[in-house]
Amino acid sequence: MSAAPTPAERDAMTRALALAATDGVPLGPNPRVGCVLLAEDGATVAEGFHRGAGTAHAEADALARAGAAARGTTAVVTLEPCNHTGRTGPCARALVDAGVHRVVVAQRDPNPVAAGGTETLRSAGVEVVHGVMTAEARALNRTWTFAVERGRPFVTWKLATTLDGRSAAADGTSRWVSSAAARRDTHRLRALADTMLVGTGTVLVDDPLLTVRDDDGHPVERQPLRAVMGERDLPADRRVLDPLRSGGAETVHLRTRDPHAALAELRSRDRQHVFLEGGPTLAAAFVAAGLVDEVVAYVAPAFLGAGLASVADLGITTMSAALRPTVTDVTVLPDDPEHNVRFTMTPHPTRPQEEA
Repeated sequence: MSAAPTPAERDAMTRALALAATDGVPLGPNPRVGCVLLAEDGATVAEGFHRGAGTAHAEADALARAGAAARGTTAVVTLEPCNHTGRTGPCARALVDAGVHRVVVAQRDPNPVAAGGTETLRSAGVEVVHGVMTAEARALNRTWTFAVERGRPFVTWKLATTLDGRSAAADGTSRWVSSAAARRDTHRLRALADTMLVGTGTVLVDDPLLTVRDDDGHPVERQPLRAVMGERDLPADRRVLDPLRSGGAETVHLRTRDPHAALAELRSRDRQHVFLEGGPTLAAAFVAAGLVDEVVAYVAPAFLGAGLASVADLGITTMSAALRPTVTDVTVLPDDPEHNVRFTMTPHPTRPQEEA
């Protein structure tokens, strides 16, 4: 049996997680990974982290920095070393060739294409320890892990509503249900996703640009894919189709009314986190299909009494059947004179796989 992780190895895992989360590292499509090489006395020999698709993996980065000093070290890594050759070589083999004698892993690799590193290491006589700070490692790559394990992107549904559940007034006006502070916060959350999804109805009525913008209203450098779902044609003058005003954001028209089909197509494009900002009809379709994994609701302290509901008919006719998501956070938005409240909720439990 492998020896339990030492205090130095646990400290190194904390450091490896921090390295993986270095500012500027893309949230996808690859997982964020950090690695720390320890000498026999627990001293740090070298550190490394993955900087995005096409760059050296965390283990290779650390090994390159260590050079010959890597021999006899312990590699503490946030994700199981990969076992396949893609844009870079297999990390498991690189650790063996470098003479690493022990590997401490936080999270098993759920990707069947890359998995198997543990077996390669052990067959070469390298000691492998699993399960050190697993929950933290999974949280670091929450949407990547979900997409790989479930075979579809993680879906965050964002809505803005009045206290009486209206997303637009009776005359159809919807700007602005939420406050300026809520809209700034929405752009922060948009930047965490790799896809923004609306329906054709939203594009036809509201003509959104669907970009991530900074506090000055300018498009940021990295833009999510803009996805429009629905079978209706889109006029060529819609802003979502204009690349010149969007900071280079791409747009795809998903010609389907089936949420499962839409997510399957997005996953085929290597997308892992969908930010659903469509209207009440599209939202109801995803909720009814059980395809909403997180709800972010901005609630304005206002009443309309009539107007468009924030979600369309879900077929629920009695209180006992009401959908009651688990509230994970309630925040009165800071620096908001209108005192909008952000609710973050989980509509259904997602059970992580056990580490072995």
